[in-house]
This record gives sequence, structure tokens and C-alpha cells, in this order.
Amino acid sequence: MVACGSTPKIPGQPEKQPKAQETEPQVDYSGAHSLGFRQNRIVEAAKAEWVYFGQQIVVIDGEEESIPHVGIWEDDDDSHSDRINQYWRAVGKSRISGYDCKQPWSAAFISWIMQAAGVPNDMFPSSSAHRFYLNHFIANADNPYAAWIPHTIYQYKPKPGDLICATRGKIRPPEVTEEIEDSLYSWRMHCDIVVETNGQTVHAIGGNVRNSVSKTILTLSPDGYVQFTRARPWVLIVENRLD
Repeated sequence: MVACGSTPKIPGQPEKQPKAQETEPQVDYSGAHSLGFRQNRIVEAAKAEWVYFGQQIVVIDGEEESIPHVGIWEDDDDSHSDRINQYWRAVGKSRISGYDCKQPWSAAFISWIMQAAGVPNDMFPSSSAHRFYLNHFIANADNPYAAWIPHTIYQYKPKPGDLICATRGKIRPPEVTEEIEDSLYSWRMHCDIVVETNGQTVHAIGGNVRNSVSKTILTLSPDGYVQFTRARPWVLIVENRLD
């Protein structure tokens, strides 16, 4: 969630980092576990991109954030910059790459993942900004057949395949969905894909998180809910009801 450029790599990463794949990531769609087929495809596609970018990890515990492992950044080399260009192509912007450091690409990443997982555009509109597809989901939240249902972080516990979303600004903790709906048109948002949860932590993968495709590990509240923090002001979970 910060731009690339001359910012130095964060010190203290392990001496031996996992080597990034030098070819296109291979997605394993086997072993669907309890997820629906398309839910599993979303999770596995996100994991494959995380591996391709060197498995960067961000840990958020309350108000504390750390990066115990640094991966490959968006502008480290041509192959990873070109990979981000593929994400941008998913939202119709073919001239942007990882070297365009001031262009936030997290929504393009999510859109690319959905396309790679075979989710139709009418179920998940490709968007260059998160608020566009989130507003679409909120507008259709009363539809009993909707594939994506928004909840506040106090209403719903995340599961793999869901989205968890934060604002990029400073706000009060939201209480009800209506307050979020009134504000989304002007908020700058960020969303990650939940890939694992055990009731104590949730692991979510997103693009443009500390200059890379990163896995963020969050400590949940004692009763298993995502916590609102200043480090990352989570406000919304989008439930994935795809089969």
C-alpha cells in the first residue's frame, strides 16, 4: 500500500529468502476442501501470485505492523513489472507496469485474480478502484441470489475466498453497513483475498501491499472477528457465495 521507488528494503529479513518462480506461476486447483470450486480457484490463484512475488509477509497484531519476510517488489525486475502490467490489462489499462510507481494496483490485482479463477464479469465487475465493485455489491446486497454479500467487520467472520477491505484514510470504526454505503463513493479503499483462517488469525493476500503481492496475517478478536485498527482500518468483509 505504498509506492515503489528509492525506498530501501526493510532490514531484518531472513538470510535465505524463498526463490521466486522464474516461469509463470502454476496454479493447483486440486484439493478443494470445503470450498466451492470457484472459491477454491480464487484462493489458489492468489497463493500462486504470492509465491511468484517471493512470499512477502506482513503481520498486523493490534496497532503493531511488522514485515518479517520481504519478497520481490513491483519494480525489482522486468518480469515482475510485466506481471503487474497483466493485472492492469484485466481492467483495460495496457500501458501501466510495475515501474509506474505512483499507480496503486491492488484493485487491478483482485480483478485479474477473479478473471483467472473464471468468475464472470457480471458477478465481479473488473475495476481499477475497489470502491466501484464494492458499491455494486452493496447495491445488490438484498438480492438473495447475489454472489457477494458485504458485511461490517462486526457482523461476520471471514472465511477463505472472502474479501477483507480497509480504507486508506483515517475514520472512526463503522457500526452499520448503511454508514459504509454512504461513504464508499468518496473513500479510497483496499481489499485482500482471505486464503486461510483458524479462528485466531486470518491470512489474506493482496496486491500493492508494501510494494508487492503480500500475505497479511491479522490477529482476530477473542471471538474471531477482524479488528478495526489504525495500522490498517478494516471496515468491510465481502462474503463469497460462489459455488
